[in-house]
Amino acid sequence: MTRMMTASLLALMATGALAQDHLSIGIQLEPPHLDPTAGAAGAIDDITYANIFEGLTRFAEDGSVVPALAESWEVSEDGTVYTFALRQGVTFHDGSTFDAEDVKFSLDRARAEDSTNAQKALFEGIEAVNVIDPATVEIVLSATDGNFPFNLAWGDAAIVAPETAEGNMQQPVGTGAFTFEAWVQGDRIELARYDGYWGEPAALESATFRFITDPTAAFAAMMAEDLDAFSAFPAPENVVQFEADPRFQVLVGSTEGETILAINNRTVSDPRVREAIAHAIDRQALIDGVQFGYGTPIGTHFAPHNPAYLDLTGLSAYDPDRARELLAEAGAEDLTLSLKLPPPSYARRGGEIIAAQLREVGIETEIENQDWAQWLETTFAGSGFDLTVISHTEPMDINIYANPDYYFGYDNPELQALMTELGAMTDQETRTDLLQQAQTIIAEDFVNAYLFQLPRITIAKAGIEGLWVDAPTQAVDLTGVSWTE
Repeated sequence: MTRMMTASLLALMATGALAQDHLSIGIQLEPPHLDPTAGAAGAIDDITYANIFEGLTRFAEDGSVVPALAESWEVSEDGTVYTFALRQGVTFHDGSTFDAEDVKFSLDRARAEDSTNAQKALFEGIEAVNVIDPATVEIVLSATDGNFPFNLAWGDAAIVAPETAEGNMQQPVGTGAFTFEAWVQGDRIELARYDGYWGEPAALESATFRFITDPTAAFAAMMAEDLDAFSAFPAPENVVQFEADPRFQVLVGSTEGETILAINNRTVSDPRVREAIAHAIDRQALIDGVQFGYGTPIGTHFAPHNPAYLDLTGLSAYDPDRARELLAEAGAEDLTLSLKLPPPSYARRGGEIIAAQLREVGIETEIENQDWAQWLETTFAGSGFDLTVISHTEPMDINIYANPDYYFGYDNPELQALMTELGAMTDQETRTDLLQQAQTIIAEDFVNAYLFQLPRITIAKAGIEGLWVDAPTQAVDLTGVSWTE
């Protein structure tokens, strides 16, 4: 009897020890594929950023840009030539060696005419990528760009190998601290620690990302301890229960996610109608109804935690009477608009509240709930919408308003010239001024209705440390995560 109890205890101890090397983490959205250089879905970076793929630079949790595959870099006096010293001894997960040729291939691929990179604009200023030697690469820009190391930290700038690039959607091969192991469609993705990693090895031996779309199911999975953590927890109404439970810790931080009611400026071309839509929305009621109070109201497409942020919420303050006046002036009292909603709870819940608020001023909406692939194809890529609710989680991405082909179709030469000037500017004070001008222009043009900055709420078991609290880019970085007990 005693031997049997001892054996059972040893088995339990072994199981517990194994669990301390593994993390099971929930996320709401399943990515359409796993190549961050060929897709706009933030869920791709959730899994791959820093874990599987790396760029020349990367974002630290505080938003600073730090070296990654580039050990260091030098900039020419005129700011147009960056020379990167690459880390040596780095290998891809298939064992092949990383060198300057891989950098040239990746950046040339990202900026090619037939590139499918969702952030191709990041690379348009590159004039040439020159291999000096296996450990040195020179990047020549067509104009000064003080933001270039920042651009290279995006997941879209990940370095890939020519031998494996075409297969990265389903079988990603990077240089990161974790290797891709398996993908069970509709359920989970499994990663394993890469023992050949060039840097500090991950404390976790393995990790599983589980996809749980339904907020109620996410709450149940955490309470039952089926998961160790849940990133961007989709049920903020349940946070108070986790705060009161010693089994868990609640991490509340900020993100780069400007949550907007995007307006198709091609179909809703009258700025008076766009302004009316903005004045019809009660931001605080939306934050309370969708996020249960978590979230910061915004009046432009810029993160409130950024030093250059301007609070322009007063320009589009909740004013339903003004909204009705504007609609009457525009001759649009009987207006019906399509409202396409992707899967995240902020969009589905928020869309219903927004539809009710618009109805109060005389705008009817035709709601269509779309899965992620459908939204990306028909709404984002196809611009087949009037209104949609989405959170832009890319870091400091106000430059999207300079692209008239972008999904909401805003075409303003003044803003485009301003963004060109910003790209060539290195003086921080002048850059701040230009960024604030840009924020003001898009707010006064009512390009979109700006709602709130998406908070980052992570629920985790009490014994976990190293999870990001704030999210300077959309990512669930597991490279520094460990168990303390």
